[in-house]
Order: sequence, then structure tokens, then C-alpha cells
Amino acid sequence: MSDLLKTPLYDLHVENGGRMVGFAGYDMPVQYKTGIVSEHIHTREKAGLFDVSHMGQAFLIGPDHETVAAALEKLVPADILNLGKGQQRYTQLINEDGGIIDDLMVTRQQDDEGTLYLVVNAGCKQGDYDWIRKHLPHGIHLEEHSDHALIALQGPAAVDVIAKHCPQAVDMAFMDGIASQFKLGDEDIEIHISRSGYTGEDGYEISVANDKVRAVADALLANDDVILIGLGARDSLRLEAGLCLYGHDIDMETSPIEAGLLWSIGKRRRQEGGFIGQERILREIAEKPSRRRVGIKPLGRAPARDGTEIQNLEGEKIGEITSGGFGPSVGGPVAMGYVQAAFASPETKVQLIVRGKALEAEISRMPFVPHNFKR
Repeated sequence: MSDLLKTPLYDLHVENGGRMVGFAGYDMPVQYKTGIVSEHIHTREKAGLFDVSHMGQAFLIGPDHETVAAALEKLVPADILNLGKGQQRYTQLINEDGGIIDDLMVTRQQDDEGTLYLVVNAGCKQGDYDWIRKHLPHGIHLEEHSDHALIALQGPAAVDVIAKHCPQAVDMAFMDGIASQFKLGDEDIEIHISRSGYTGEDGYEISVANDKVRAVADALLANDDVILIGLGARDSLRLEAGLCLYGHDIDMETSPIEAGLLWSIGKRRRQEGGFIGQERILREIAEKPSRRRVGIKPLGRAPARDGTEIQNLEGEKIGEITSGGFGPSVGGPVAMGYVQAAFASPETKVQLIVRGKALEAEISRMPFVPHNFKR
């Protein structure tokens, strides 16, 4: 008997031939019948539907935006105070040593001045919730939103597909997040929708009640441009887009500055600090980190997986791959990892130790495939 949890769309995955695997405590589809490469290319060219209901959704609730933003800013380095109504921001929960507990999305509600909507990673969510609650001041509380599923519609056709059901979504900009309705026949289903995602493509993430998500998913899949996408293509898409995976490219030991996430720390926060772990982060902003996350292009056909040693041309270890595999849109292997700062410049030649052999590679700019976000 499996102890794995099931999302509200489990039956949909099985009915469509999903190959189910354990992931972050959930029974999730890694791929469907056509395979990972086909799903990947379809998402880049048309639209893919992803079940991300294993992610954690929660509300941080206080008396007003200023108070609740100040409470969250003790835990994250992003500028939450100046987040506009109906806007979403990417940030990280930071530990005392300046490492990353988790990365998350924060949305300021459009019409609820005392509420922030949080989306955290599946494998971290209970720890995240405990950490947040431990550090909340009196009068602010965290409310888990486990009665809602989360799906992502990603790809260039996503806007035309969603237009039929949620016309309000068409004019949203990248990183907007609003409460809206999904029109299905005579029914208006309440949703929260953001124009964001984890593929590098335009698209949306939709939060909807558990008992309504199957109807929403079926309606989206009724469009010929939309197919179900599993975890395998989700990983190859985000890797080509140069996006971090928690537990691989970022973790408790990694700082946002090493990880190339300085862009997510607002100017005011860099100057004022005021968050847990600020000492290391502000020091690395001022002095530059000793290692950096970089893109890596193996020059042959063999992919380099996470844990692969990176050496300079003299055979000295200078870093390690944290994510790697085949990039279907690139047409070859791609990877990312950490190297000593002296070797982080694009086109620097390095070698990767794969099955005991030194393979040629070079440091590459990221993303490997241009982002197509709606600006």
C-alpha cells in the first residue's frame, strides 16, 4: 500500500496513461504516452497543462498591507511593502546563515489589503509553514490553503486558450496575479490566476477549489493545442530557461547572491537589510561571492547530471553540476552548476568528469532558450 499522497487530478493522469512516480510525497506523472521530448516541444510550440497541486498554497493575514508586508520582510529579502495590488514577486525564505530555506512566490491581493498569497515548494511546505509561524508577530497568522489545487497552462498558445474562459487574463502582464472567474458553460468558477510559470514561456498558474479543478482541466484539454505535461518535461523546460530547482540549484547552504538571484532583492532591502540572514547576503553583495551559479554547455552529446565534477583545464576541481540533462529545444545537453568566481565568465573552457572521463565543456550564458514572458 503506497503512502504517497494524491492530487485531485490523480485519476486524470492515470486515465491519460501517465507514468506515476513518487515526488515530494505525492504520486505524480513523470510523463505520458508520447514521452518527455514530445511534451517539451509541444509546450514550447503550443500549450501544456501541468498539475502542480502538490505545491503549498497559503495566505499570510494581518490587519493591513503595511503590517503584513513588514512581517514577511523579516523572513525574505524582497521588497514586499512596495508590491503593487494584484502583483506577484519571486523571493526566498532565508535562514540565519544566509542560506535558502525555500524559494516562493508572493502575491499582494488586489482587493484584500491585509492578505498576501504565498506559493511554496512541495517538499518544503511544512517546514516553511513552521518557520514562518515561528517568526510571526502577534496579530498576523498563516492560513494553509490545502482545499485548493494548482494547475499551470504554459506555452505560446496559452493566452488564446484561456481567453475563452477568462477574458480578464488576456491583458494581464507578466507577474500579475488576480482573483477572477473561469467561465464554463453557465457556471463561473472562482479562481486565482497569475501570469507566470516555470518554463520560460508565456502562461498562467490557476488556483481553483479541489472539487472544481477537474472540470477546469477538462475544459482546457478540450482545446487541440493543449496536452498534459509531466514532471520530466517540466524539468527540462525549466533547465533550458535557467530556472533554479530547490534542493538542486539552491538549498540551505546556498545564498541568493551565489545563485545569481540578486535581481530578486529590491534596492531598498539591499540598503536597509532587516531580514534574517542579512549579514552574509549584504556582505556578498558588497564583496562578491567566491562562487557563482553558471550555465554549462557540454561540447559533446553526453549529458552531465547533477553531482558531476567540474574541473579547470589543469584538472583541478572548481565546482559541481547541480542540474543537467538533454535540452530538446537546444538540441543537445545543457547544465547549470556552481564554479569558483574566477571561472564564471561565459565561454570559459572547463571539463566535466563523466564516468571517469574528462569531457569538454564551456561556461554559457543563461537562459539557454530565450524567455517568452509577456512583458
